[in-house]
Amino acid sequence: MDLPPLGDIAIVAAGALAAGFVNGLSGTGYALVALGFWLQAMSPLTAAPLTALCGVMGHVQSLPTIWKAVRWPRLWPMLVAGIIGVPIGTMMLEHVRPSPLKVGVGTLLIFYSAWMAFVRRPPIITGGGRAADAAVGFTGGVLGGMASLSGPAPAIWAQLRGFGKNEQRGVNQPFNMSILLLALASAGIAGFLDRTFFIWAAITVPVTLIGARLGLMLYGRIDDTGFRRIILGLLTLSGATLIVSSLR
Repeated sequence: MDLPPLGDIAIVAAGALAAGFVNGLSGTGYALVALGFWLQAMSPLTAAPLTALCGVMGHVQSLPTIWKAVRWPRLWPMLVAGIIGVPIGTMMLEHVRPSPLKVGVGTLLIFYSAWMAFVRRPPIITGGGRAADAAVGFTGGVLGGMASLSGPAPAIWAQLRGFGKNEQRGVNQPFNMSILLLALASAGIAGFLDRTFFIWAAITVPVTLIGARLGLMLYGRIDDTGFRRIILGLLTLSGATLIVSSLR
Protein backbone atom coordinates (compact mmCIF):
# COMPACT_ATOMS: atom_id res chain seq x y z
CA MET A 1 0.00 0.00 0.00
CA ASP A 2 1.50 3.31 -1.10
CA LEU A 3 1.18 5.95 1.60
CA PRO A 4 0.95 9.68 0.81
CA PRO A 5 4.13 11.76 1.16
CA LEU A 6 5.13 12.50 4.75
CA GLY A 7 4.68 16.23 4.21
CA ASP A 8 1.10 15.71 3.10
CA ILE A 9 0.44 13.38 6.04
CA ALA A 10 1.72 16.04 8.46
CA ILE A 11 -0.52 18.72 6.93
CA VAL A 12 -3.59 16.48 6.96
CA ALA A 13 -2.97 15.25 10.51
CA ALA A 14 -2.54 18.83 11.75
CA GLY A 15 -5.83 19.74 10.11
CA ALA A 16 -7.58 16.75 11.68
CA LEU A 17 -6.28 17.65 15.16
CA ALA A 18 -7.27 21.33 14.85
CA ALA A 19 -10.65 20.54 13.33
CA GLY A 20 -11.36 17.86 15.92
CA PHE A 21 -10.55 20.29 18.73
CA VAL A 22 -12.85 22.96 17.29
CA ASN A 23 -15.60 20.41 16.75
CA GLY A 24 -15.34 19.14 20.30
CA LEU A 25 -15.34 22.69 21.67
CA SER A 26 -18.13 24.19 19.57
CA GLY A 27 -20.09 21.30 18.05
CA THR A 28 -19.51 22.65 14.56
CA GLY A 29 -16.81 23.88 12.20
CA TYR A 30 -14.98 20.65 11.38
CA ALA A 31 -15.03 21.04 7.61
CA LEU A 32 -14.32 24.76 7.73
CA VAL A 33 -11.11 24.14 9.65
CA ALA A 34 -10.04 20.88 8.04
CA LEU A 35 -10.52 21.93 4.42
CA GLY A 36 -8.04 24.78 4.83
CA PHE A 37 -5.37 22.13 5.45
CA TRP A 38 -6.61 19.17 3.47
CA LEU A 39 -7.16 20.83 0.11
CA GLN A 40 -3.40 21.36 -0.01
CA ALA A 41 -2.89 17.58 -0.03
CA MET A 42 -5.94 16.00 -1.67
CA SER A 43 -8.67 16.68 -4.20
CA PRO A 44 -12.07 18.13 -3.18
CA LEU A 45 -13.72 14.85 -4.22
CA THR A 46 -11.73 13.10 -1.46
CA ALA A 47 -11.74 15.92 1.08
CA ALA A 48 -15.51 16.46 1.12
CA PRO A 49 -16.55 12.93 2.17
CA LEU A 50 -13.51 12.64 4.45
CA THR A 51 -14.59 15.71 6.43
CA ALA A 52 -18.06 14.20 6.65
CA LEU A 53 -16.69 10.95 8.10
CA CYS A 54 -14.39 12.64 10.61
CA GLY A 55 -17.05 15.18 11.59
CA VAL A 56 -19.51 12.39 12.36
CA MET A 57 -16.94 10.53 14.45
CA GLY A 58 -16.21 13.66 16.47
CA HIS A 59 -19.93 14.27 17.05
CA VAL A 60 -20.51 10.69 18.18
CA GLN A 61 -17.81 11.08 20.82
CA SER A 62 -19.25 14.29 22.30
CA LEU A 63 -22.99 13.73 21.75
CA PRO A 64 -23.66 12.21 25.22
CA THR A 65 -22.47 15.44 26.82
CA ILE A 66 -25.09 17.64 25.11
CA TRP A 67 -27.92 15.13 24.62
CA LYS A 68 -30.12 16.71 27.33
CA ALA A 69 -30.06 20.02 25.43
CA VAL A 70 -31.59 18.53 22.27
CA ARG A 71 -35.13 19.85 21.66
CA TRP A 72 -36.74 17.76 18.93
CA PRO A 73 -39.73 20.08 18.24
CA ARG A 74 -37.20 22.81 17.46
CA LEU A 75 -34.82 20.56 15.55
CA TRP A 76 -36.99 18.43 13.26
CA PRO A 77 -37.98 21.13 10.65
CA MET A 78 -34.30 21.93 10.09
CA LEU A 79 -33.34 18.29 10.00
CA VAL A 80 -36.00 17.18 7.50
CA ALA A 81 -35.24 20.09 5.15
CA GLY A 82 -31.51 19.47 5.53
CA ILE A 83 -31.92 15.82 4.58
CA ILE A 84 -33.75 16.91 1.42
CA GLY A 85 -30.93 19.33 0.59
CA VAL A 86 -28.04 16.86 0.92
CA PRO A 87 -28.56 14.85 -2.31
CA ILE A 88 -29.10 18.11 -4.20
CA GLY A 89 -25.75 19.36 -2.94
CA THR A 90 -24.06 16.04 -3.78
CA MET A 91 -25.38 16.18 -7.35
CA MET A 92 -23.96 19.70 -7.67
CA LEU A 93 -20.51 18.63 -6.39
CA GLU A 94 -19.08 17.84 -9.82
CA HIS A 95 -20.64 20.91 -11.48
CA VAL A 96 -19.75 23.73 -9.08
CA ARG A 97 -16.39 25.48 -9.17
CA PRO A 98 -14.94 25.30 -5.64
CA SER A 99 -13.18 28.68 -5.67
CA PRO A 100 -16.26 30.92 -6.12
CA LEU A 101 -18.14 28.84 -3.56
CA LYS A 102 -15.41 29.26 -0.96
CA VAL A 103 -15.07 32.99 -1.61
CA GLY A 104 -18.81 33.50 -1.27
CA VAL A 105 -19.18 31.49 1.94
CA GLY A 106 -15.99 32.96 3.41
CA THR A 107 -17.05 36.55 2.73
CA LEU A 108 -20.47 35.95 4.29
CA LEU A 109 -18.92 34.47 7.43
CA ILE A 110 -16.49 37.37 7.88
CA PHE A 111 -19.15 40.06 7.44
CA TYR A 112 -21.55 38.31 9.78
CA SER A 113 -18.94 37.79 12.50
CA ALA A 114 -17.70 41.38 12.29
CA TRP A 115 -21.24 42.71 12.52
CA MET A 116 -22.15 40.53 15.50
CA ALA A 117 -18.92 41.44 17.29
CA PHE A 118 -19.61 45.19 17.16
CA VAL A 119 -23.32 45.40 17.95
CA ARG A 120 -24.04 46.04 21.60
CA ARG A 121 -27.18 43.97 21.65
CA PRO A 122 -27.12 41.11 19.17
CA PRO A 123 -30.44 40.85 17.33
CA ILE A 124 -32.80 38.06 18.24
CA ILE A 125 -35.13 36.73 15.57
CA THR A 126 -38.35 35.28 16.95
CA GLY A 127 -40.44 35.23 13.78
CA GLY A 128 -40.51 32.89 10.82
CA GLY A 129 -41.38 29.82 12.82
CA ARG A 130 -40.72 26.38 11.45
CA ALA A 131 -40.66 27.60 7.84
CA ALA A 132 -37.62 29.78 8.57
CA ASP A 133 -35.98 26.96 10.50
CA ALA A 134 -36.57 24.64 7.54
CA ALA A 135 -35.07 27.14 5.07
CA VAL A 136 -31.92 27.32 7.18
CA GLY A 137 -31.81 23.53 7.39
CA PHE A 138 -32.17 23.19 3.61
CA THR A 139 -29.27 25.61 3.07
CA GLY A 140 -27.11 23.64 5.49
CA GLY A 141 -28.07 20.40 3.76
CA VAL A 142 -27.14 21.63 0.29
CA LEU A 143 -23.78 22.98 1.50
CA GLY A 144 -23.22 19.77 3.46
CA GLY A 145 -23.78 17.59 0.42
CA MET A 146 -21.68 19.85 -1.77
CA ALA A 147 -18.68 20.48 0.46
CA SER A 148 -19.43 19.16 4.00
CA LEU A 149 -20.15 22.77 5.00
CA SER A 150 -23.34 22.02 6.90
CA GLY A 151 -22.27 23.93 10.02
CA PRO A 152 -22.33 27.69 9.27
CA ALA A 153 -26.04 28.09 8.49
CA PRO A 154 -27.44 26.47 11.67
CA ALA A 155 -24.64 27.98 13.80
CA ILE A 156 -25.55 31.49 12.66
CA TRP A 157 -29.27 30.81 12.96
CA ALA A 158 -28.97 29.46 16.52
CA GLN A 159 -27.18 32.67 17.52
CA LEU A 160 -29.82 34.84 15.85
CA ARG A 161 -32.49 32.89 17.72
CA GLY A 162 -30.79 33.89 20.98
CA PHE A 163 -29.97 30.37 22.17
CA GLY A 164 -27.46 29.76 24.97
CA LYS A 165 -24.40 27.57 24.47
CA ASN A 166 -26.12 24.29 25.37
CA GLU A 167 -29.17 25.13 23.23
CA GLN A 168 -26.90 26.01 20.32
CA ARG A 169 -25.13 22.70 20.54
CA GLY A 170 -28.47 20.95 20.97
CA VAL A 171 -29.35 22.23 17.49
CA ASN A 172 -25.99 22.33 15.74
CA GLN A 173 -24.56 19.00 16.71
CA PRO A 174 -27.45 16.61 15.92
CA PHE A 175 -28.10 18.54 12.70
CA ASN A 176 -24.50 18.42 11.57
CA MET A 177 -24.06 14.78 12.51
CA SER A 178 -27.19 13.72 10.60
CA ILE A 179 -26.42 15.82 7.53
CA LEU A 180 -22.79 14.73 7.37
CA LEU A 181 -23.77 11.07 7.76
CA LEU A 182 -26.18 11.40 4.85
CA ALA A 183 -23.57 13.29 2.82
CA LEU A 184 -21.11 10.44 3.43
CA ALA A 185 -23.67 7.88 2.28
CA SER A 186 -24.42 9.98 -0.81
CA ALA A 187 -20.73 10.20 -1.62
CA GLY A 188 -20.45 6.43 -1.31
CA ILE A 189 -23.36 5.89 -3.68
CA ALA A 190 -21.79 8.34 -6.12
CA GLY A 191 -18.54 6.32 -6.06
CA PHE A 192 -16.31 8.88 -4.32
CA LEU A 193 -15.14 6.54 -1.52
CA ASP A 194 -12.13 5.04 -3.24
CA ARG A 195 -8.86 3.55 -1.97
CA THR A 196 -7.31 7.00 -1.44
CA PHE A 197 -10.24 7.99 0.76
CA PHE A 198 -9.80 4.98 3.06
CA ILE A 199 -6.04 5.56 3.38
CA TRP A 200 -6.66 9.12 4.51
CA ALA A 201 -9.51 7.98 6.79
CA ALA A 202 -7.17 5.60 8.64
CA ILE A 203 -4.90 8.56 9.35
CA THR A 204 -7.43 11.26 10.17
CA VAL A 205 -10.10 9.52 12.27
CA PRO A 206 -7.88 8.67 15.30
CA VAL A 207 -6.32 12.16 15.28
CA THR A 208 -9.79 13.72 15.04
CA LEU A 209 -10.99 11.83 18.12
CA ILE A 210 -8.00 13.06 20.14
CA GLY A 211 -8.68 16.66 19.14
CA ALA A 212 -12.42 16.33 19.85
CA ARG A 213 -11.74 15.00 23.34
CA LEU A 214 -9.47 17.96 24.14
CA GLY A 215 -12.06 20.43 22.84
CA LEU A 216 -14.84 18.82 24.83
CA MET A 217 -12.80 19.16 28.02
CA LEU A 218 -12.52 22.91 27.46
CA TYR A 219 -16.21 23.28 26.55
CA GLY A 220 -17.29 22.52 30.11
CA ARG A 221 -15.27 25.47 31.43
CA ILE A 222 -16.75 28.31 29.35
CA ASP A 223 -19.96 30.33 29.81
CA ASP A 224 -22.49 31.53 27.21
CA THR A 225 -20.60 34.75 26.45
CA GLY A 226 -17.34 32.92 25.99
CA PHE A 227 -19.02 30.36 23.78
CA ARG A 228 -20.52 33.10 21.60
CA ARG A 229 -17.10 34.71 21.17
CA ILE A 230 -15.54 31.37 20.28
CA ILE A 231 -18.18 30.75 17.61
CA LEU A 232 -17.70 34.23 16.12
CA GLY A 233 -13.92 33.82 16.14
CA LEU A 234 -14.27 30.41 14.55
CA LEU A 235 -16.55 31.74 11.81
CA THR A 236 -14.15 34.61 11.09
CA LEU A 237 -11.13 32.33 10.90
CA SER A 238 -13.00 29.84 8.78
CA GLY A 239 -14.12 32.55 6.37
CA ALA A 240 -10.58 33.83 5.97
CA THR A 241 -9.27 30.30 5.45
CA LEU A 242 -11.81 29.60 2.76
CA ILE A 243 -10.98 32.80 0.88
CA VAL A 244 -7.21 32.29 1.09
CA SER A 245 -7.45 28.67 -0.04
CA SER A 246 -9.55 29.71 -3.02
CA LEU A 247 -6.76 31.98 -4.29
CA ARG A 248 -4.21 29.17 -4.58
